[in-house]
Amino acid sequence: MSGKNLLEGRSGPTTQSIDAIKSLLAYVGRASDPLPTDVSLENGRLVLVLSNKKDVYYTTTTKACSCPSATYRGGRCKHMRHYFPQEQVAPASESGSIKPEGKWPGGLNGPVEA
Repeated sequence: MSGKNLLEGRSGPTTQSIDAIKSLLAYVGRASDPLPTDVSLENGRLVLVLSNKKDVYYTTTTKACSCPSATYRGGRCKHMRHYFPQEQVAPASESGSIKPEGKWPGGLNGPVEA
């Protein structure tokens, strides 16, 4: 199979065409009819997810996704949450943030009216 690595030389994952995925499936010896809803590569480190319109495959990893939601909103999209649920963002206290934590009742940073 000729072509480039899906993540090579790019700032993030790239959406793949149906033809590219059919070529990939033929190369690895998997059936492409009907189209699979997802294709896992590199022992699950990268997942290709069929779009709802069934016109492209989104490239999803633990850190990024090529879907419009992840591109527009940033952060974890539904594909990342579904295929990589264990990869949750650590709370601020565990991540070394300098943001003050709540010390008052209810975890707030100031007096609370009862």
